[in-house]
Amino acid sequence: MTRFIADLHVHSKYSRATSPEMGLEALARWGKLKGIKLVATGDFTHPLYFAEIKSKLEPVAEGIYRLKEHEEETNFILVTEVSNMFTQGAKTNRRTHTLIFAPSIEVVERINNTLGGLGKLGSDGRPIFTFPVKDLVKMILDISEDCLLVPAHAWTPWFSVFGANSGFDSLKECFEEQTKNIYAIETGLSSDPEMNWRLSALDGITLISNSDAHSPNKIGREANAFACPMEYKEITQTIMGRNPGGLLFTIEFFPEEGKYHYDGHRNCNVQLSPEETMKHDYICPVCGRKLTVGVMHRVEDLADREKGFVPPQAVPAIHLIPLEEIIAAALGTGVGTKGVEREYMRMVEAGESEFAILLDLPPEEIEKIASPRVYEGIMLVRRGELKITPGYDGVFGKINIFPEEAKEPEEGEEQMSLF
Repeated sequence: MTRFIADLHVHSKYSRATSPEMGLEALARWGKLKGIKLVATGDFTHPLYFAEIKSKLEPVAEGIYRLKEHEEETNFILVTEVSNMFTQGAKTNRRTHTLIFAPSIEVVERINNTLGGLGKLGSDGRPIFTFPVKDLVKMILDISEDCLLVPAHAWTPWFSVFGANSGFDSLKECFEEQTKNIYAIETGLSSDPEMNWRLSALDGITLISNSDAHSPNKIGREANAFACPMEYKEITQTIMGRNPGGLLFTIEFFPEEGKYHYDGHRNCNVQLSPEETMKHDYICPVCGRKLTVGVMHRVEDLADREKGFVPPQAVPAIHLIPLEEIIAAALGTGVGTKGVEREYMRMVEAGESEFAILLDLPPEEIEKIASPRVYEGIMLVRRGELKITPGYDGVFGKINIFPEEAKEPEEGEEQMSLF
């Protein structure tokens, strides 16, 4: 079975804080550059974006779509994210985000008609509802039993099933009688499968990883490698754990790079490990307010296994750094610069795609298409020989790829040359 890489959680230009370039054409183009064969449409509940989906996409397989009369070979699957903010149990501020997979445009129309009577679908690409998320599960599955619902970025503090500020201590506490219909969770950028393996309660749950991209070049920063037919039912059955071997591995951020890995206070520049947070009684030592408890701390709270435990049926995880970031580090410059963009495009054209370079090409082939400095960076990432300053309270972590990267260049310092 041919392997394909899928990113099953992205957003459109109709979501808040999202690039105006986030449309189907840009997703298709960047899917090809990255080596991603299947991308979520994102945001299918938004009326304007759904009109684009209906007019621009055509079916190529069961539940799989492609742009009409378009040269890019990227395929699309109908997936959106919704937000529920509600009261359940003793807490009044429950906030969860959930991915909804739909098998067809016709089913999406029925979903939108139902949800449209319960919230403002046109206000944001990720609409907000005030009923419990367990009711969302029942509602969507009543529309079509072929739909799949997956808790999104399950550990982030503010909007997730296990979030320290608004979540629950277990799937059962959250979904109650609908727990039987939850087969997977999305680990999120600040958590990886190794962290989730520490919870025996998740042993029967599939762990998937996606980019949650808000701009086109961010797709694939996390993703999934499948070995099953590229059809909706095959993919969802694999996610539900009914196709052993169908999910080959997940592609992960180094979780320390995620912006909620450690505890801390962004405004006070305070970053703390779980142990340090407990020593400070969860209070910021600078301003005296409550600290934002990060994902690592939350996992420690709920884990019933030691670090390093690997369940027997665990799907492997491969940790990568995007090629643009490796090139930027080699150049000693920012990711968004023209020099990085030019070198990225040159390498991707020579190496077929970003994931082909990062995952598949043997070192001797990479040496032919990369400068010595970029080649060194790719090899360091493959070996995981990196220095990482963890992210906290909305601040992304900092990864130093090269050993000498102890600090940012001083103003006026000469930048490194790529060649």
